[in-house]
Amino acid sequence: MSFVQVRPSSGGGSGSLAAERTPFYGARVPDEVKLMFKAMKGSDAATVKNILKFVSQSLEASSSTVDSSLSESFLSLSTPKSTEETNRIVYSGLALLVKLAIRHPNLKQENFKDDLAQIKIPAEVITDISSLVFGKRSQRIKDSLKEKMVRFPQLESLKWRVDVTISNSSLNRVLEPSVLMEMKLSNGNIKTFEVSASRFHELRYSVAFVLKEMEEMEKRNIIKRD
Repeated sequence: MSFVQVRPSSGGGSGSLAAERTPFYGARVPDEVKLMFKAMKGSDAATVKNILKFVSQSLEASSSTVDSSLSESFLSLSTPKSTEETNRIVYSGLALLVKLAIRHPNLKQENFKDDLAQIKIPAEVITDISSLVFGKRSQRIKDSLKEKMVRFPQLESLKWRVDVTISNSSLNRVLEPSVLMEMKLSNGNIKTFEVSASRFHELRYSVAFVLKEMEEMEKRNIIKRD
């Protein structure tokens, strides 16, 4: 699934629209990438290539095995124009671009290169990043990113029943309905909770409202699905 962003055509025709792809990094250039542009001005091609190697190694390995060696690596690449700090900034920008590209579904290599060229990434850097994203190591990076990803337990099943309290210690007759729910999560935990009828209707309304908003959003021309 890819998204298409509709923008006014630069051809000049009044009211004419041209459909353009949304870049793989999103509608806006990430701040880390903007900072990378400035930092790369003092870095030569060899330094950027070495930093990209560090990106590949760190994305493939666990963070604990990489953090201790990165500082020494950045320091070894330092020059009067390319300091340890600027190398870290370049590293952050490149790592973000690689992660966004690898996580993007059905990203084509030519579109990836075009997106990078549009934001003025040097051609030699585009070639190096592309070989990493679409090369042999991409699957290992993708598997490593999945392992590092923070996941919340998923809902496996939901049971519910309606209870009516006929009486309690303070009142002889109540007859107030409540909804008792039991959720089973993917990690094996079972959560049981009770809500009043009014709270249940609030929940039902909120879910229905969100579903309706999602349906309306999908109908807009600003976002389309291929």
